[in-house]
Amino acid sequence: MKKRIAILGSTGSIGTQALDVIGRFSDAFEVEVLTAHNNVQLLIEQAILYQPNAVVIANDKNYPVLSEALKNYPIKVYAGHRALEQIVSIESIDIVLAAMVGYSGLMPTLNAIKAGKTIALANKETLVVAGELVTRLALENKVPVIPVDSEHSAIFQCLVGEHGEAEKVILTASGGPFRGKSRRYLENVTKTEALRHPTWSMGAKITIDSATLMNKGLEVIEAKWLFGLQPGQIEVVIHPQSILHSMVQFEDGSIKAQMGLPDMKLPILYAFSYPERIKSNFTRFSFTDYPELNFEAPDLDSFPNLFLAYQALKTGGTMPCVMNASNEIAVEAFLDGRIGFYGMSSVIEKTMDRIAHIEVPDLSDYRDADREARLFAESLIG
Repeated sequence: MKKRIAILGSTGSIGTQALDVIGRFSDAFEVEVLTAHNNVQLLIEQAILYQPNAVVIANDKNYPVLSEALKNYPIKVYAGHRALEQIVSIESIDIVLAAMVGYSGLMPTLNAIKAGKTIALANKETLVVAGELVTRLALENKVPVIPVDSEHSAIFQCLVGEHGEAEKVILTASGGPFRGKSRRYLENVTKTEALRHPTWSMGAKITIDSATLMNKGLEVIEAKWLFGLQPGQIEVVIHPQSILHSMVQFEDGSIKAQMGLPDMKLPILYAFSYPERIKSNFTRFSFTDYPELNFEAPDLDSFPNLFLAYQALKTGGTMPCVMNASNEIAVEAFLDGRIGFYGMSSVIEKTMDRIAHIEVPDLSDYRDADREARLFAESLIG
């Protein structure tokens, strides 16, 4: 029987690649729901091509355009954030791919867990913001949370079938467009330069996060909750070729790594097909094409956002939520040309210093922390 998939954020980078995977393996998967925030034209094209049961546009101003375009198709059309949060509960969904960007992915993911849906998690901010709450709910509802990020998918694959304890995990990072650059150089880099990622093709927000290494910081926090680790058990190494996607070191000292070409369709397919593997015709990796694989320590002086993420993780409670909210505001300001490259780190650090954290938060505490951090970060930027 085909697995029926809801894609939250179908017009983004992960969402479009997930649709490509579903199209290639249409005997195994089908699209049940598609959602988008604002890109109504692409959502219309996707809906006509993949014929889902329902579509949701979060920006309800686009509802008339979407509804008119799909009026002759047997597709239900909804709009608004409330509809987005509710659609994940419909009985016909088997897997929810959480591919929305930022804090906005939290509530739909929580509702999908409560509805007992398998979660294919590509929205790392969900675990950064409320990791304790999300993992507890998943355990209570016996819901699998399967990571889609290439690094966490790698760790997940390395742990499958193991009985021994993981001593630590090693997250690899490409280093982004500014690997090896000094603080002096980075002070004046432009948005255009920061958006030129050497390895991956991603949306603007995650590309800037990769340039600052904040993306790796978010992944450090995500790894803590996905795999039940302490901060000292999560190491980051720079690996510019992006062939070793991440590694696990076990208590006997041996290390397992998951390798492959940098292609997000591979972890997407694995998340959809788990616990099985499906034969694909994706391009295969050849060792002779990569005679050298390099590794180096991250430069926390030039890239302080990774340090700030570790600090947020160690502090715990609502502090990762505060860090994430201020980072989203800072990245938006950088993309708008209102602050410079290091202005982002300054905004995040000052917001973390200012907003008091709650050690054992509930959902309302996370919401309050997110709102307060955004308001304070905006006040810093002016």
